[in-house]
Amino acid sequence: MANKNLNAAKAAKKDEFYTQLTDIERELQHYWPHFRGKTVLCNCDDPYESNFFKYFALRFNQLGLRKLICTCYNGSPVQGSELIIRFDDLDSEPRKQAFKVEITEVPDLNGDGAVDLTDVRYLLQNDKNVLSLLRTGDFRDPECVELLKQADVVVTNPPFSLFREYVAQLIKYDKKFLIIGNINAVTYKEVFPLIAGNRLWLGPSITSGDRKFQVPADYPLNAAGCGVDADGRRYIRVKGVRWFTNLDHNKRHEELDLVCHYSPENYPHYDNYDAIEVGKTADIPCDYEGIMGVPITFLDKYNPEQFEIIGMAKRGAGDPRLRSKVYTKADYQNYSDLNATPTLWGKGGKLFNTYPRILIRNKKPVKI
Repeated sequence: MANKNLNAAKAAKKDEFYTQLTDIERELQHYWPHFRGKTVLCNCDDPYESNFFKYFALRFNQLGLRKLICTCYNGSPVQGSELIIRFDDLDSEPRKQAFKVEITEVPDLNGDGAVDLTDVRYLLQNDKNVLSLLRTGDFRDPECVELLKQADVVVTNPPFSLFREYVAQLIKYDKKFLIIGNINAVTYKEVFPLIAGNRLWLGPSITSGDRKFQVPADYPLNAAGCGVDADGRRYIRVKGVRWFTNLDHNKRHEELDLVCHYSPENYPHYDNYDAIEVGKTADIPCDYEGIMGVPITFLDKYNPEQFEIIGMAKRGAGDPRLRSKVYTKADYQNYSDLNATPTLWGKGGKLFNTYPRILIRNKKPVKI
């Protein structure tokens, strides 16, 4: 579930969350072969300020990139916080304008024998061929869509409030991508079919806990987990963060070790779906051949060779073809909106409502 920080950000459209370099490094180590000879686009990132930009600029030669494109939007709250790039009169206050950086090489400009941020800074400040203004910098702007068409792989942290629209654009233009979102996005009607069809899956480096994100100076720090670090940067912690990608990685093909066995007492049957309830991924029975409802965090362990995704049971977004029963008002017994969510008969015959469930089948059940 998203925490209060994320909910507040959605309400205020303040979702400029800037990813920590350590989190980027842990995830990107699984994909290096995908980048050789490719054009990488970071289209929700401020050049130099963004850790995505820093990651690819510093490893440009090591990864064998063909080109790195990075864009920011008009009025970005962190633009110029580390490197001021001017496009106007030197006597005036620098304006926060949308611009792009296109890099085709990162040489050792200071001659110290290594490529580092000093070389990158010098490149941006002295080679005006790599810099140019944009109208808005919004990923939906036609000008930015043309940059997307050039890219082979998109890697960034898009605004959580625009996640559906952002993913739809990537799919429309058939792009490879690695982006950050919230685990609840797997239940979106625009996203889940991509997961069920093995066109999108989760990355391996984040499977639990919260993650620290830098936020702009005007972001309110009024929830647990917020703070200011030793360098004066403001940050929040967000629960349920995941990497979403269509780049293959080895961990996606590791089989989940199943140690539990099915019994009707331990795995109750849903009242409105022909499936059993499995409350934890670790409790998936090794010998059950039918359909099982598992938490959405099952996708952290999902191996498409081991399991088949049948559908989803979720209020308002579940597949109606999979339901075995549709409730009447008399069935609700003081519980409402249960039509599309798996339910169990609880104490006293009342309906017990579960969280959204992914409906799966084991492709390799053990024969007892």
